[in-house]
Amino acid sequence: MTQALLREIIDYASRANPYPLYEELRKTPVSHDGDGPYVVSTYYEIHSLLHDPRISSDSRNLKATGDDPLAGQDEGEGTTLPASFLKLDPPDHDRLRRMTNRPFGPPHAPHRVHDMREELGGLVSGLIDSIATKGNLDRIDLVDQFAYPFPVTVICRLLGVPREDEPRFHVWAETLAASLDPDPDEDPTQRGKGSSDARMELGMYLAGLIEERRKNPGDDMLSQLATADGPDGAMTTMEALSTAALLLIAGHETTVNLITNGMLTLLRHPDVLQRLRGNPDLAVPIVEELLRYEPPVQLLPQRTTLCDVEVGGVTIPQGASVWLMLASGNRDPKRFENADRFDPDRADIQHLGLGSGIHSCFGAPLARQEAQLALSELARRLENPRLLEDPPPYRQNAVLRGPRHLQVACDGIRP
Repeated sequence: MTQALLREIIDYASRANPYPLYEELRKTPVSHDGDGPYVVSTYYEIHSLLHDPRISSDSRNLKATGDDPLAGQDEGEGTTLPASFLKLDPPDHDRLRRMTNRPFGPPHAPHRVHDMREELGGLVSGLIDSIATKGNLDRIDLVDQFAYPFPVTVICRLLGVPREDEPRFHVWAETLAASLDPDPDEDPTQRGKGSSDARMELGMYLAGLIEERRKNPGDDMLSQLATADGPDGAMTTMEALSTAALLLIAGHETTVNLITNGMLTLLRHPDVLQRLRGNPDLAVPIVEELLRYEPPVQLLPQRTTLCDVEVGGVTIPQGASVWLMLASGNRDPKRFENADRFDPDRADIQHLGLGSGIHSCFGAPLARQEAQLALSELARRLENPRLLEDPPPYRQNAVLRGPRHLQVACDGIRP
């Protein structure tokens, strides 16, 4: 039963609306059959495991691979680099995350994300201006023309990629994104080669940039990753490389989905879109509700147990594969009243959209700010926007769920 339901959830035919299937899954909070994974689908059980030190993110601790319905879909990293801290346990995870956080956020760099706000606003305005300049307002693809280019440019500026190199970086990011979202009609051998080549080129480029910044550091994040030597010591070149790649791939992909899912939801709720147009501050609670209602990361399939763990009356044996169904937990009616309703006025919104515990989304402050600025400006500037296709075509990936294209029309673009 569980395996059949999981396969239905992962089937592309369910991508546009997996939520009725999650409702069915929640009838058994912790389920398992055959040799498949243990699937945890309810809010409190997921939240508990995200904070449980007996749950590992390191695949080397996985003993029972069993029948994996996701076979090949991944959260965002390749095998050509050492594992980032996303896929490590303490103490290695804690050391690398602390070292990465020093140049990124509080308490050591409390203003880095905040001080990017003006630059982020300029990027948003420039992309919307570009849509207006092209003039074809009868068919705008908000993914290709806005949601994809925006976050990768932000990552370039954050890391300190020279402006003249940003177009190359965009090509690599697009290729790697495609590898996470494979076209079933594409030759897998050719796709694999393209992805491998892009990872190699990106890795070589970043390695060269790291060495250059060690000799001539600036005030960008890559310089600080390459040169910092604090209480935890210094990062090796490979550690700095894997961290930079994590920031690019994981950070970019989730933000694209957050913005695109956000605009789709707002266009389906024109009353909320109208409120946002008149009150840009409403973007803050809207983004939080979006992270609950349509999270960019639907599930975490790469967890395992370090010992036997009892959850919801079920004993999960050591080394078992555990899937945490974040999007299902976010719609759990035992945690959220009217859980299937999009409500930006929701008072209690401790969602799982950015994870929780030691592996909570590292880039959450930046992702929130990007989405808030993007959605508020799109709402303000697009005159009478409307969907041309609903549901839109979705990406193949079941983990990183979002529309591959979001075609809209509008009557004009305000200055």
